Amino acid sequence: MLKKFFGSNTEEKNGKIISYHESINYMYEKVKKAQMSNVADRYEAMEKIRCKFCKEGISCQLCSMGPCRITPQTPRGVCGIDAHGIVMRNLLHKTNMGLAAYTYHAREVAETLKATAEGKTIYTIKDPSKIDLLADILDIDQSLELNEKAKAVAEKYLQLLAENRESTLVEKLAPESRKEVFRKLGIFPKGPYQELVDSVTRGMTNIDGDYITLALAALRNGVASVFGSLVPLELMQDALYGTPSPHEGEVDLGVLDPDYVNILPNGHEPFVGQALIELAKDEKFQQMAKEAGAKGIRVVGSIETGQELLARNNLSETFAGLTSNWIGIEYFLSSGAVDVFAMDMNCSLANLKEYADKYKFKLVAVTNIIGVPGSERIEYKPGNEKEVAEKIIKLAIENFKERKASVKPENLTSYRQKAIVGFSAEAIINALGGSLTPLLEVIKSGDIKGVVALVNCSSLGNGPQDKLTVELAKELIKRDILVIGAGCGNGGLQMAGLETLEAAEKYAGEKLKGVCKALGIPPVLSFGTCTDTGRIVMTVVAIANALGVDTADLPVAVTAPEYMEQKAVIDGFSAVAMGLYTHVSPTPPVTGSDKVVKLLLEDVEALTGGKIAIGDDPVAVADGIEAHILKKREALGI
Repeated sequence: MLKKFFGSNTEEKNGKIISYHESINYMYEKVKKAQMSNVADRYEAMEKIRCKFCKEGISCQLCSMGPCRITPQTPRGVCGIDAHGIVMRNLLHKTNMGLAAYTYHAREVAETLKATAEGKTIYTIKDPSKIDLLADILDIDQSLELNEKAKAVAEKYLQLLAENRESTLVEKLAPESRKEVFRKLGIFPKGPYQELVDSVTRGMTNIDGDYITLALAALRNGVASVFGSLVPLELMQDALYGTPSPHEGEVDLGVLDPDYVNILPNGHEPFVGQALIELAKDEKFQQMAKEAGAKGIRVVGSIETGQELLARNNLSETFAGLTSNWIGIEYFLSSGAVDVFAMDMNCSLANLKEYADKYKFKLVAVTNIIGVPGSERIEYKPGNEKEVAEKIIKLAIENFKERKASVKPENLTSYRQKAIVGFSAEAIINALGGSLTPLLEVIKSGDIKGVVALVNCSSLGNGPQDKLTVELAKELIKRDILVIGAGCGNGGLQMAGLETLEAAEKYAGEKLKGVCKALGIPPVLSFGTCTDTGRIVMTVVAIANALGVDTADLPVAVTAPEYMEQKAVIDGFSAVAMGLYTHVSPTPPVTGSDKVVKLLLEDVEALTGGKIAIGDDPVAVADGIEAHILKKREALGI
């Protein structure tokens, strides 16, 4: 697979290319030489033994009469389900996990907001306007004092998660045109908890074997996810930690300075990371670090928790920026510059103990759902964040002494990249002088042909890390299409230098370049993490409302050129439910059912206005997206 993208000459001259980024390729060679198990070598080993039936989605292991695999000789499983039902049911299972993960995160934010309102945390409400907005959505008395109002918002939201009727949140947040579609198709959801109960039950043996009703359940999960979990989640995090606004950040492995005590919050939740940044400012702890021989203490973001921190915090003596996305984890942990890797809910590899032992850092699980062997548990609960952060800081300072004495760090100082981060709908409106009108005008004029949300993981399933992500983004902005980045792929775009003012001059088409210069923005806007799917959807809704059209009518599209896990799957169904053209790569495990393929790539467009597109070639993918955007422009008469 890697040779397919780069050719043997590159591999022979420079070693194996496993990433678009020089820093990751450099550290891969170091890890390989040290004979450490790592994601690239494990992927290559698995390529030799992958099951054809699993890749096509036509295998099932749910009951004791299986596993069942569909072939021309065995066209139905023992229970009677056919290839189409198995393929779609397998996809539904993934959406269940994606919805559960986002809802878990949303619940934790609400609990943290409630505890903050009660004065039990070190946090304060930094953006009261988001509490006012949530209070309006949830019919909370606006005359209440701020903390009382915030508590009422949190409590009401926690109740609505289990709402056993049409979701109040969908009713309040979704456009009227979309709600009509949801009701017509029977995909207007209840609260996320209730949808999970129904959907997990539906996906059991001998309950739902119809690929159509299974597909509708997946779309219903997608609606529940975006309006029931993601939008409220981001609004509450904005309330707690401030709504992101554009500022300069720094990314790539060179942000790690081995002369500092380095603590890396990793995962998707900002609670502990934000507390660490605040506590690290305390001169008491900085002095402790200096007495241990360090220059001081630094918090360095890792993957999506890092994106959350990067979006809301300026670079400072205690916050250094972002390392990389999830595929980079083993490579930056082998830098010899890490003291504590603090893991919250998502994306912590199960084999990290061997890295911790060799490169002398501590693994800390800060949530009870993390189960990385060899990790110490210092669990976060709303109200104990100061205690958790203090324990982690002291552990990191003690670790620094051992690391400094026994590990020779890599010199990664040349691998640093500036990025403008912290965009949001509010930031865009502020940049436009307080109104969406200037954006609508440049879209109408064609200076911006359209907007593409690149919401992405990072995968080796279609080539080296971030290669397709970066090359597709370059291809789109060259065609005067503005790109919004979120998720782990956003880290790849940042590391590649696409979220800078200079990127407009270097890569953008002439018209987009002019818009970027006039507004002082990059051609790729950093919207943060995969949870910011909700933020992106509400931006799309705002544009549609301003134009007086449905979201499906807009010259916009979604791409996930390196989707990887279950949250990406639910995001895809959310986008299709909103009527959006949605490109994904690698090809999902659906090819064993011609009916499911046709449904996703063609038939669903007549139902929701959205559809799935596939493809691994950046030019061909951009061709498809651009054709869709031009078609929508023509229909709108612009």
